[in-house]
Amino acid sequence: MLARAWAGIREDVAAAVERDPAATSQVQMALVSPGLHAIWVHRISHAAWQVPLLRLPARLLSNVARTLTGVEIHPGATLGRRVFIDHGMGVVIGETAEVGDDVMMYHGVTLGGRSMSHGKRHPTIEAGVTLGTGARVIGPVRIGAGSQVGANAVVVKDVPPGHVAVGVPARYRTLTPADENAAGAVEDLDPAIYI
Repeated sequence: MLARAWAGIREDVAAAVERDPAATSQVQMALVSPGLHAIWVHRISHAAWQVPLLRLPARLLSNVARTLTGVEIHPGATLGRRVFIDHGMGVVIGETAEVGDDVMMYHGVTLGGRSMSHGKRHPTIEAGVTLGTGARVIGPVRIGAGSQVGANAVVVKDVPPGHVAVGVPARYRTLTPADENAAGAVEDLDPAIYI
């Protein structure tokens, strides 16, 4: 189990260095990335959350992580492998959120709910999605694999795989090769090209 945890940490650090052009080394990233630290603490709190008697300690641990990193991840949320939160500050991930493998989030992202009902009330983010700075994905919506959500977009409806969503409320269109380099900072707001 310890070997698997260590392998996961190494995998996270490598993914972070690959996605952060400011990273100078894996050691630097492991020591100073609040996004990585929040994810690592979340893995512990999420494991504790699975045991009913440990739910209070899991919430307390997640609050400590929020205080230290500026990233709030509910212990009930599910995160995939190689998730990277760049800068971290202000990220909020709700209890029933599901985040797939290889997801990139910038600071200020919210995966929030819009209902007081119990059950699934937070988004599902599929593999390979990029969520731009300040993006808000609200409710039990699904962001399809390989999609991008632009900076400050507010998504309240499903986004199909391989699309880009921008605006308030977000509209989406097929992802183009030019969008691939935008890394969540898509600026094209021409409403004529969105569905």
